[in-house]
Order: sequence, then structure tokens, then C-alpha cells
Amino acid sequence: MPEALARALYALVLRLATPAYLARLWWRGRREPGYRTHLAERLGFGPAEPPGRLWIHAVSLGETKAAEPLLAALREREPGLRLVLTHGTATGREAGRALLRDGDIQCWQPWDTPGAVRRFLARHRPRAGVVMETEVWPVLLHEAARAGVPMWLANARLSAKSERQGRRFAALLHPALGRFTGVLAQTEADAARLRASGAAHVQVAGNLKFEIPLRPDIAARGRGWRQALARPVVLAAVTREGEEAALLQAWRAAAAGDALLVVVPRHPQRFDEVAGLVEAAGLSLARRSRFVGDEPGPDALRVAVWLGDSLGEMPAWYTLADAALLGGSFAPLGGQNLIEAAAYGCPLWMGPHTFNFAQAAELALAAGAARRVPGVDEALAAALALAREPAARAAMSSAGTAFTAAHRGAAARMAVAVLAPRG
Repeated sequence: MPEALARALYALVLRLATPAYLARLWWRGRREPGYRTHLAERLGFGPAEPPGRLWIHAVSLGETKAAEPLLAALREREPGLRLVLTHGTATGREAGRALLRDGDIQCWQPWDTPGAVRRFLARHRPRAGVVMETEVWPVLLHEAARAGVPMWLANARLSAKSERQGRRFAALLHPALGRFTGVLAQTEADAARLRASGAAHVQVAGNLKFEIPLRPDIAARGRGWRQALARPVVLAAVTREGEEAALLQAWRAAAAGDALLVVVPRHPQRFDEVAGLVEAAGLSLARRSRFVGDEPGPDALRVAVWLGDSLGEMPAWYTLADAALLGGSFAPLGGQNLIEAAAYGCPLWMGPHTFNFAQAAELALAAGAARRVPGVDEALAAALALAREPAARAAMSSAGTAFTAAHRGAAARMAVAVLAPRG
């Protein structure tokens, strides 16, 4: 199918789906009110802004966190830089507020229809755009090229699974990838898959997630909880739907003794659901959201499970825990980012499924910062054993911090590429 026809059909489907899209955002706003704010921005509406800002698109929380070191490197090279920062999720937008400086603005990404994208581009007239990680929007890239806006794909990754899936839509996606001015890939394997999928100007720049700034203030909170507990702690980090029930069953069967299990779900809208799963499993529960300030209180110190139903506190959970289990890796979900755990010196157990972060997982294994096991039962047994072996735990912790320190430099390389003069 010719690309123009494929893109026209795609745009027609999205136009027809616009009412359903807005209704879904309103529905999600029941639990996350941020989705109900500034809905007109989703369609590209808003007052005209001064031209010339650099546009950064970070769709969700993970991409927003990854953008932080890149923004710091861009501002270091160009101190007067002004940004327009866009997101697709409420958690991403909330986290993005902390990255804004005087003169920056923040809004929702435009829905990928010609009208919404053209209104967005006319409203902001950015000097260039930087899309984080995996976001390839065919209409947006076509309209940006028509408007003369150079577009970069930064911290780019493409798993083998995603490459195979993308072949079904090659007429649409391959030309879209080819419109990027440059693609800054995380690894050589990502670069090869991106080239095979149509990207024309690809270079390997590294992974920004090795450079996410540490938060010693939040990490200190976790160390304080650890001292108050005086118990072994196992963390289930960034869990996904379908994982918690199996985890809680395995925890009941494990020889956990007086150990504490901490569960931190990936999606905030699932906090209440996971709390219900803990209670249904017959385990006593304390929720972070019900601490008085930063203090867990005497009752919370005695329960079997803590629920991490807060945002922005992963450093505290990693410094609290003796060991962590990587969410998304024990079911075929591809795993979550493991680099933050290693940066805070938290030993990590992974399941078989880490295809979303394949190279980082292999590097962590080789460095001794993580270990792989076939299932959650084995992971819990190993984590509980490590919690009672201080010397072994210290060795894995040191390996984690050394592993992350050895892979820095991506932010500076990407900033140089994005800000390089173009003739």
C-alpha cells in the first residue's frame, strides 16, 4: 500500500475515534483527575506562543524521568534554552512540572490527526522536536517535515518483538521513522532494528536512564524506614497487572519469617486494586499514603505488607529494601527499567522476560548487580536468603552502583547532536 494512502486511512480512523478518545480520557480522570484538565490541548488548541522553543515530548513517567539528564545537558550547552514539554499521561505531566524553568511551557501532546498536529505546530512554531524513546506518530512526523521542523528520536529503543509487530504496518511506520532528522539509539542492537524499520540517520548514543540524577533526600527517607523496621525487606518493584496475585501467593508460601514485603505497582490507578489483593490474601497491610508525614507509625512497622501507593518515591523503596524483584519480568511483559535500582545499590532479581531492556539486563547480570531466575518463587527465596547475608548483599550493592557509573555520557552526546548547527 502506498504510504500516502496508508497515512490517510490511519488519519481517518483517528479522526473518527476522536470522540471515543476524549471519552476515554474523561473516564480515566475518575481516578486520575489530571486527565480531565486542558482537554483542548489534546486537539492542538491554545493561545499562540513565542516561536523558537525546543520541543521535548516525553509521553509518560519513565520517559519524563529519562528526559531530565538530557534537559540538563541541553541547558548546559545553551543556557538560554526555552522548552515546550509535552506528555500523554497524567503521571508524566505531573513529573514534568519539576523540569520546567522560567520561559518554559508544558502541555499535552496533540492527538495524531492532521488538524490537531497543524494547530499545535502553528501555535508553538518550535525550532526542533525531540521525541523520547519509542514514540513514532506518522501524522505528526509528516506535518513536522512539511513545516520544516527537524525531529529527533532520543534514547531510542526497539525490541525484537516490536520490530516484528511493526512489519505489519510497514507502509505507515517505516516512512515515519525515515522522517526523523536523527535517531539516537540506546544500543547497537536497537540501532540495527531501527535501521531495518526505516530509520535513515541512526547513531548509538547510549542510555539516558544511566544518568537520572540521584535523590539523596528521598533515599534518606528509605534508610530511615529501614532503621525503624529492623526487619528484612523484599521489594516488588514496579509491578504490572496480573503479577501481584501470584506474588502474594508465593509470599504466603515462602519461609519469610518476620520479613516485610513492599509492593509498588507501576500504575497509580491500580493502587486500590492491589490493596484489595493483599487483603484478600489474608495479609496485614499498611499503605504509604496513610503514613503521618514520612513516619510509618507503630502499627505499620508490624504488618506483613507495605503498599507503595505514592509517586516519586522509588529511591526510598530501593534504599529501604534488602533486595528487589523486577516487575514485568516474571510474565511476558518485557520488564521494567532496572537501572534505577542498581544506581541506589539495591540487589535485583529478574525473571525470564526483560526484552524491553535487554542490553541493560545483560550488562547488569555481567556486572553482578542482578541475577536471573525462572520464576517468582525462586526470586523470593533468593531475595530472602540475601537479606540475611550482609556481605553478599553489600557486594551486589557495590556492583550495582559501579555498573551504573560506568555507563554514563549519553546525555552529553545527545545534546551535542540535537543542538548541532544545520545548514
